[in-house]
Amino acid sequence: MKLLTIPFLAVIFLACAKERSAPVAIQPPIAETPVRSTDGVKREEIIAFAKKHLGTAYCYASSDPKKGFDCSGFVNFVFDNFNIDVPRSSSGFANVGKTLKPEEFKVGDVLVFYGYRDRNSVGHVGIICEANGMRSKFIHSSSGKEMAVIISDLDSDMYTKRFYKCVDVISK
Repeated sequence: MKLLTIPFLAVIFLACAKERSAPVAIQPPIAETPVRSTDGVKREEIIAFAKKHLGTAYCYASSDPKKGFDCSGFVNFVFDNFNIDVPRSSSGFANVGKTLKPEEFKVGDVLVFYGYRDRNSVGHVGIICEANGMRSKFIHSSSGKEMAVIISDLDSDMYTKRFYKCVDVISK
């Protein structure tokens, strides 16, 4: 098992370290003044900010838009812009926020998933950008074939099987 992990990490490191030839447009970093209060933050503003980073490369263990994002780095970066504290690691979301029923899902809530290979621990997170219960769409940094920030369907086989919970990290 360890022999498979080292080459996988090397591939991820190389993908972060050199220019990508994939047809994903990497956007330049966006210099914006962060909002410093969660009072009055509109969930739509959070999603609009997140969507500005669509196509940004996947980079393991990064929350830097110049290098790329891993899933939790992206979620952390987006919410940090609005002064909303969230965990930096996907596993940190296991016990965070108010767990919601599908009919309660809202734009800006965080979807939490089990890992791709390890179905016993949290391994992926994303932000709901179109709320519709278990048919919602979410924005996330994917380490899949896209290797970038993308929008996916929660009701796809890939994510329905791995769904753990949805949490509200915005409401107090």
